[in-house]
This record gives sequence, C-alpha cells and structure tokens, in this order.
Amino acid sequence: MRTPGLHIFGMVFAPCGLVLDLTSTVAPNWRVLSNIPNQAPDMILQQGIWDICQASTITTTVTCSQPDTTYFSQQIIPVAKGLMIASLLVTLLGIAVATFGVRCWRDRPNWIIAGIGGIFIFLSGVMTLIPISWYTHIITTIPSVTVTPSIAAGYCIVLGFIGGIMEVLSGSALIIGMCSCCGGWNRGETRSNIKTTYFHNTAAMPRRIEVPSIGRTRSEASSVPYSRDTLDGRDFPQAKPSGRINTTYSSRMGDADL
Repeated sequence: MRTPGLHIFGMVFAPCGLVLDLTSTVAPNWRVLSNIPNQAPDMILQQGIWDICQASTITTTVTCSQPDTTYFSQQIIPVAKGLMIASLLVTLLGIAVATFGVRCWRDRPNWIIAGIGGIFIFLSGVMTLIPISWYTHIITTIPSVTVTPSIAAGYCIVLGFIGGIMEVLSGSALIIGMCSCCGGWNRGETRSNIKTTYFHNTAAMPRRIEVPSIGRTRSEASSVPYSRDTLDGRDFPQAKPSGRINTTYSSRMGDADL
C-alpha cells in the first residue's frame, strides 16, 4: 500500500512551518524603524521580541543589544515570547506523534495516531498566528524610545504568517485522514461489502471428474464369466480348413470388382 497523500502533505508542510516559525522567533526583525531623528539617514532599527539591532542600508554592519525598556515593557512582547516558544515545542511533539502513525515501516498507516499528531500541529499553527496577527494589528502603536515617522513590518511577520498557515494546513490534512466519513474517500479507500477472494498465479491442477455409475441388471448371457484360457476348440467350434487353398485368381473383372 502506498503512503496516503494526506500523510505526505502533512509530513512535508509541518517541518517547513517549523523552520519558518523558528526563524521568525529568534530573528530580531518584527518591526523596522527608519528616518530616525538626530541619526544618520541610512540608519535603521530592527526590533524583535528578544533583541533590537541597529543596522544601515548602505553597509553590512549590525549592532545588537540596543536598550529600549519602553518597547520591551509592552504586553505583546512577553505574550509573543511565550506563544512562539510553545508553538515550536508543540510542533515538535506533533511531528513525533504523527511519525509513528504514518506508514514508514508498516504495511498500513495508523490513522488515529497520525490524526492525534495532526491535532498538535494544528494547535501549534494557531499559537503562531495569534501573536503574529496581534503584533501586526498594533505595529504602528507600539511605543518606543525612538520616535520615528516610518514604521514597517519586518520579514519575521511574513515568515510567521507563512509558517503558521502551513502548520494549520498540515494538521488539518492529518485530522481529515483520521475521519472515516464519506465511505473512506479521503483515505483513498473503497468501501465494499463483498468478500474478495485472491487467487495466486499457480499452475492449473488437473480436475478430477467423478463419473456416476449406472446400475443395471445383467442378463444371463452377459453375466457368464470367461477367460482367455477357456477360449479353445472345446467351447467354440471352429471351421476346419480344407486340404488345399486356391491362391489363383482370374484377371477377368467381375461384379465384385465394381
């Protein structure tokens, strides 16, 4: 039996979402501040949930660990930290559980175990989308020490949205596979009440035909036993050969020749 398509979809999207969420969690680029007063025009600040880095648009120099107590004291920051870390842990748990259900070393998959893993993966995607959506909604109102008119969303927001959606889709696929509705069409199965018998391709065996015996009453003539030894001149008189045999024949055509 092939690995079901729902399991392939779920087990491919879940690790991809995990990598994107991990990048979104640790990278300090949830919000980008530019056009900062009393600073160089090319300087920007990259704010994340763990750190703030100072960078430049014309150089590759990046300086992190920038202090900003006003930014880190906002309610969204500790909530985002907790939910993102919980999402990563739940995703790992879901992938581990679903791996035991997917057919990797067995003939048939265990749909129940794979579906339970899908529930964990689905929840991890939801826990990622909650802080990402909340942060995006208030991105322009989060206070900071630096007053700047230019605020933009960083690449961590984009990666977080993509990773969360991939985890939700992955978990949904595994959960759908656990359901047995619609006659098993979502599993690639066909429900049938007819018992199927499988025949192996073996050599044809000769068939034994039973011939029914017909009982009949033997007559007196047919029931007389005899043997070859009794077939002598005493039982069956034979014609006596003549003294000489005429071996000549006439060449004249007769009626028998026609």
